[in-house]
Amino acid sequence: MSDVETLKLLLIGNSSAGKSSLLLRFINDVWEPEDSQATIGVDLYHASTLTVKGQRVKLTIWDTAGQERFRTLTSSYYRGCQGVLVVYDVSNRASFDQIPKWFQELDTHMSSREEAGVVAFVVGNKTDRPGRLVSREDGEKVVQRVSADGYYEVSAKDGTGVDQVFLTLTEQILEKQAKTARVTGNDNVDISGAHEEQSNCAC
Repeated sequence: MSDVETLKLLLIGNSSAGKSSLLLRFINDVWEPEDSQATIGVDLYHASTLTVKGQRVKLTIWDTAGQERFRTLTSSYYRGCQGVLVVYDVSNRASFDQIPKWFQELDTHMSSREEAGVVAFVVGNKTDRPGRLVSREDGEKVVQRVSADGYYEVSAKDGTGVDQVFLTLTEQILEKQAKTARVTGNDNVDISGAHEEQSNCAC
Protein backbone atom coordinates (compact mmCIF):
# COMPACT_ATOMS: atom_id res chain seq x y z
CA MET A 1 0.00 0.00 0.00
CA SER A 2 1.26 3.49 -0.83
CA ASP A 3 2.39 6.02 1.74
CA VAL A 4 -0.14 8.28 3.41
CA GLU A 5 -0.68 11.55 1.56
CA THR A 6 -1.45 14.56 3.76
CA LEU A 7 -3.77 17.25 2.45
CA LYS A 8 -4.32 20.63 4.06
CA LEU A 9 -7.90 21.91 4.08
CA LEU A 10 -9.17 25.28 5.26
CA LEU A 11 -12.63 26.35 6.44
CA ILE A 12 -13.43 30.03 6.02
CA GLY A 13 -16.57 32.15 6.19
CA ASN A 14 -18.43 34.54 8.45
CA SER A 15 -18.60 34.02 12.19
CA SER A 16 -21.61 31.87 13.19
CA ALA A 17 -21.86 30.26 9.76
CA GLY A 18 -21.32 26.94 11.52
CA LYS A 19 -17.78 26.10 10.40
CA SER A 20 -16.74 24.51 13.70
CA SER A 21 -20.03 22.60 13.97
CA LEU A 22 -19.57 21.31 10.43
CA LEU A 23 -16.05 20.15 11.18
CA LEU A 24 -16.97 18.46 14.46
CA ARG A 25 -19.80 16.62 12.72
CA PHE A 26 -17.34 15.30 10.14
CA ILE A 27 -14.61 14.37 12.60
CA ASN A 28 -16.52 13.06 15.60
CA ASP A 29 -20.07 12.71 14.24
CA VAL A 30 -21.38 15.02 16.96
CA TRP A 31 -23.18 18.33 16.84
CA GLU A 32 -22.30 21.38 18.88
CA PRO A 33 -23.98 24.74 18.25
CA GLU A 34 -21.55 27.25 16.78
CA ASP A 35 -22.20 29.65 19.66
CA SER A 36 -21.15 27.10 22.30
CA GLN A 37 -17.45 27.74 21.72
CA ALA A 38 -16.37 30.36 19.20
CA THR A 39 -13.12 29.76 17.34
CA ILE A 40 -10.36 32.10 18.49
CA GLY A 41 -7.88 32.58 15.66
CA VAL A 42 -7.31 29.10 14.22
CA ASP A 43 -7.99 25.57 15.43
CA LEU A 44 -6.14 22.58 13.95
CA TYR A 45 -7.76 19.19 13.53
CA HIS A 46 -6.36 15.92 12.26
CA ALA A 47 -9.38 14.37 10.67
CA SER A 48 -10.26 11.13 8.97
CA THR A 49 -7.86 9.00 7.01
CA LEU A 50 -9.48 8.18 3.68
CA THR A 51 -8.54 5.33 1.38
CA VAL A 52 -8.91 6.28 -2.26
CA LYS A 53 -8.31 3.14 -4.37
CA GLY A 54 -5.14 2.21 -2.53
CA GLN A 55 -4.09 5.80 -1.81
CA ARG A 56 -4.32 6.66 1.88
CA VAL A 57 -5.07 10.32 2.51
CA LYS A 58 -4.89 12.14 5.84
CA LEU A 59 -6.81 15.39 6.10
CA THR A 60 -5.30 18.18 8.19
CA ILE A 61 -8.09 20.71 8.60
CA TRP A 62 -7.75 24.30 9.78
CA ASP A 63 -10.86 25.94 11.25
CA THR A 64 -10.54 29.72 11.13
CA ALA A 65 -12.31 32.48 13.03
CA GLY A 66 -14.63 34.63 10.95
CA GLN A 67 -14.12 37.83 12.93
CA GLU A 68 -12.26 40.67 11.24
CA ARG A 69 -9.82 41.11 14.13
CA PHE A 70 -8.34 37.66 13.49
CA ARG A 71 -7.87 38.19 9.76
CA THR A 72 -4.13 38.91 9.90
CA LEU A 73 -3.60 35.98 12.25
CA THR A 74 -5.24 33.52 9.88
CA SER A 75 -3.77 34.82 6.63
CA SER A 76 -0.62 32.69 6.89
CA TYR A 77 -2.70 29.53 7.04
CA TYR A 78 -3.77 29.92 3.42
CA ARG A 79 -0.28 28.97 2.32
CA GLY A 80 0.08 25.37 1.27
CA CYS A 81 -3.61 24.48 1.43
CA GLN A 82 -5.07 22.26 -1.27
CA GLY A 83 -8.76 22.54 -0.43
CA VAL A 84 -11.03 25.29 0.89
CA LEU A 85 -14.63 25.23 2.08
CA VAL A 86 -16.23 28.68 2.11
CA VAL A 87 -19.17 28.24 4.49
CA TYR A 88 -22.29 30.36 4.92
CA ASP A 89 -25.61 30.02 6.75
CA VAL A 90 -28.62 29.51 4.44
CA SER A 91 -30.80 31.23 7.05
CA ASN A 92 -28.56 34.31 7.17
CA ARG A 93 -28.47 36.37 4.01
CA ALA A 94 -25.63 38.55 5.28
CA SER A 95 -23.28 35.57 5.58
CA PHE A 96 -24.11 34.58 1.99
CA ASP A 97 -23.52 38.10 0.68
CA GLN A 98 -19.97 37.93 2.06
CA ILE A 99 -19.02 34.91 -0.08
CA PRO A 100 -17.35 37.04 -2.81
CA LYS A 101 -15.32 38.82 -0.13
CA TRP A 102 -14.02 35.51 1.20
CA PHE A 103 -13.02 34.38 -2.29
CA GLN A 104 -11.32 37.72 -2.85
CA GLU A 105 -9.32 37.13 0.32
CA LEU A 106 -8.48 33.59 -0.81
CA ASP A 107 -7.24 34.86 -4.17
CA THR A 108 -5.25 37.60 -2.45
CA HIS A 109 -3.27 35.02 -0.49
CA MET A 110 -2.97 32.56 -3.38
CA SER A 111 -1.80 34.09 -6.65
CA SER A 112 -3.55 31.42 -8.73
CA ARG A 113 -5.91 28.76 -7.40
CA GLU A 114 -5.59 26.82 -10.64
CA GLU A 115 -1.79 26.81 -10.70
CA ALA A 116 -1.66 25.94 -7.00
CA GLY A 117 -4.06 23.04 -7.54
CA VAL A 118 -6.50 24.41 -4.96
CA VAL A 119 -10.11 23.18 -4.96
CA ALA A 120 -12.65 25.57 -3.41
CA PHE A 121 -16.31 24.79 -2.66
CA VAL A 122 -19.14 27.06 -1.56
CA VAL A 123 -21.05 25.32 1.26
CA GLY A 124 -24.50 26.34 2.47
CA ASN A 125 -24.91 25.14 6.07
CA LYS A 126 -27.95 24.86 8.39
CA THR A 127 -30.37 23.44 5.81
CA ASP A 128 -32.29 21.93 8.74
CA ARG A 129 -33.56 25.38 9.73
CA PRO A 130 -37.01 26.51 8.56
CA GLY A 131 -37.43 29.77 6.70
CA ARG A 132 -34.19 29.77 4.75
CA LEU A 133 -33.22 33.11 3.23
CA VAL A 134 -30.82 31.86 0.54
CA SER A 135 -32.15 29.59 -2.19
CA ARG A 136 -30.19 26.79 -3.81
CA GLU A 137 -30.44 28.72 -7.07
CA ASP A 138 -28.73 31.73 -5.49
CA GLY A 139 -26.02 29.46 -4.14
CA GLU A 140 -25.38 27.92 -7.54
CA LYS A 141 -25.21 31.37 -9.14
CA VAL A 142 -22.55 32.62 -6.75
CA VAL A 143 -20.38 29.62 -7.65
CA GLN A 144 -20.16 30.97 -11.19
CA ARG A 145 -19.48 34.48 -9.93
CA VAL A 146 -16.51 33.51 -7.77
CA SER A 147 -15.26 30.65 -10.02
CA ALA A 148 -15.68 28.04 -7.29
CA ASP A 149 -15.29 24.34 -8.04
CA GLY A 150 -18.65 23.30 -6.63
CA TYR A 151 -21.68 24.10 -4.51
CA TYR A 152 -23.02 21.91 -1.70
CA GLU A 153 -25.70 22.22 0.96
CA VAL A 154 -25.29 20.54 4.34
CA SER A 155 -26.63 20.40 7.87
CA ALA A 156 -24.06 20.10 10.62
CA LYS A 157 -26.93 19.52 13.04
CA ASP A 158 -28.38 16.38 11.44
CA GLY A 159 -25.34 15.40 9.37
CA THR A 160 -26.95 15.69 5.94
CA GLY A 161 -24.32 15.99 3.21
CA VAL A 162 -21.38 16.53 5.57
CA ASP A 163 -19.31 13.43 4.83
CA GLN A 164 -19.99 13.78 1.12
CA VAL A 165 -18.68 17.32 0.85
CA PHE A 166 -15.36 16.41 2.49
CA LEU A 167 -15.05 13.23 0.42
CA THR A 168 -15.82 15.03 -2.84
CA LEU A 169 -13.36 17.79 -1.98
CA THR A 170 -10.65 15.18 -1.37
CA GLU A 171 -11.43 13.39 -4.63
CA GLN A 172 -11.25 16.59 -6.66
CA ILE A 173 -7.93 17.54 -5.08
CA LEU A 174 -6.51 14.15 -6.02
CA GLU A 175 -7.91 14.52 -9.53
CA LYS A 176 -6.00 17.78 -9.94
CA GLN A 177 -2.85 16.18 -8.58
CA ALA A 178 -3.28 13.27 -10.98
CA LYS A 179 -3.58 15.62 -13.95
CA THR A 180 -0.43 17.44 -12.88
CA ALA A 181 1.37 14.13 -12.45
CA ARG A 182 0.44 13.05 -15.97
CA VAL A 183 1.75 16.31 -17.39
CA THR A 184 5.05 16.03 -15.50
CA GLY A 185 5.39 12.29 -16.10
CA ASN A 186 4.89 11.22 -12.48
CA ASP A 187 2.66 8.35 -11.40
CA ASN A 188 -0.98 9.37 -11.47
CA VAL A 189 -3.44 8.89 -8.63
CA ASP A 190 -6.48 6.63 -8.98
CA ILE A 191 -9.36 8.37 -7.25
CA SER A 192 -12.11 5.79 -7.74
CA GLY A 193 -13.60 3.77 -4.92
CA ALA A 194 -13.06 6.19 -2.05
CA HIS A 195 -14.34 5.43 1.42
CA GLU A 196 -13.82 6.83 4.88
CA GLU A 197 -11.95 4.66 7.38
CA GLN A 198 -11.82 6.38 10.73
CA SER A 199 -12.10 9.68 12.50
CA ASN A 200 -10.33 11.34 15.38
CA CYS A 201 -9.58 14.82 16.61
CA ALA A 202 -6.22 16.08 17.84
CA CYS A 203 -6.81 19.67 18.72
